[in-house]
This record gives sequence, structure tokens and C-alpha cells, in this order.
Amino acid sequence: MQARAKRKRDSAKPQEMRAAINKMKIQPANRRLGILLSGRGSNFEAIADRIASGQLNAEIVVVISNVEAAPGLERARARGLNAVYIPSRQRSREDFDREAVEVLKKHNVSLVILAGFMRILSRVFLEAFPYGILNIHPALLPAFPGTDVQQQAIDHGVKFSGCTVHFVDDALDGGPIILQAVVPVRDNDTADVLAARILKEEHRIYPEAIELVLSGRCKIKGRRVVAT
Repeated sequence: MQARAKRKRDSAKPQEMRAAINKMKIQPANRRLGILLSGRGSNFEAIADRIASGQLNAEIVVVISNVEAAPGLERARARGLNAVYIPSRQRSREDFDREAVEVLKKHNVSLVILAGFMRILSRVFLEAFPYGILNIHPALLPAFPGTDVQQQAIDHGVKFSGCTVHFVDDALDGGPIILQAVVPVRDNDTADVLAARILKEEHRIYPEAIELVLSGRCKIKGRRVVAT
């Protein structure tokens, strides 16, 4: 009887933990952003422009890239921002992530923004910033995770696609969804044409999602992000 009761109490603990997580309020400690990118950084620039115009109350304190020649890194330097190259080739994900986390923590970053960052984050990174990492994906998740998503949408014959801002967790493009925007898929669309239409919406909703999270008005209930 005692053993059975103990097992019952122990089995209840994970349920209690899940219940607590399912009612989690997201409250970043400050409005300091760290940007991670691997390419041109168009979403980074859209965010930086929104900050410069006063429409987004935040500060980009560091921009990190795993690609030394990434145009986004040069654009960050042109804006007078801290721009850091961290090589990722011939090293483990965990090793790269430890160095990136060290740089982000050094700059007292509270919210990490993935802006075309072409690496999967390890547990090292996720545990350093629990529910503190955002990504934007050029499809209406959970449809079409991964890569080549515009061509996937066209090949599948969907009539609408779009983009999704979500929290990053250990599931590929699977974290709780913060905001989405919808665009039509036209009969004569190519992947590039559709991508350009979606990108305009990415530039619009990513800063909006960042402000929502920074405001402390986000709660996670189950898989749903609720604005309070």
C-alpha cells in the first residue's frame, strides 16, 4: 500500500510540472535583443528599422553569425552594432552553442531572435534561454516545417501560405506559435515569387511578435500563446 501510494505521488509530480508550464507567463528580464543570422539578414534589418523609428521599444545589443561573409553581419557593422563571427565548421553544435551563449550572456541579452539562422540549436542553447528564443518560419506551421517550404506549398497545391513566429524548443519548427500572417498562393507562382510575397509579411509581424513577448503579456496555455 505504501509503495503504491508513493508511486501515485511520484507520478503526480510530472503532471503538476506540466500544469505549471502550461500556465507559464513569459516575462523577459529586459528589452535587450541578440540577433543570430547566417545570410542577408533582411528580417534583422526590418527589426532594426522598426526600433530606429520608435515603433519597437527594444535594443539590439549584439548580432552573431556563423558565416564570416554573411551580408547581415556587415549590415550590422554599418549600423554601428556589435557584430560577432563565431565559426561553426568542424565543431560540434554544443561547442558552437556554448560560445554563442557566452557572448549573448556577456551582453545581457534577454530575448534571442533567429533571423535566417541556418543551424539547429542544441540543448545547451535551449536551456540557457528557456522560452527566450524566437524564430520566424516562411509557412503556416505546423504545415511545411524544414526547408524549401515555398516549393512544398506549391507542390502540395495549397491556396494559402504565409509565415509563423514561434518560440523555439527542441522540436524542429514546433514551438508554440506567437503570430501568423496569411498570403495567397497564386496559380502562376514560383517558389521565388511566393517567397517574396511572404517575406513582406515576415518583416511586418516579426517586430510585432517581439514587442508582444517583451511586453510581458504572453502566457502559454497548453500549446497556445495567449496575449493578456
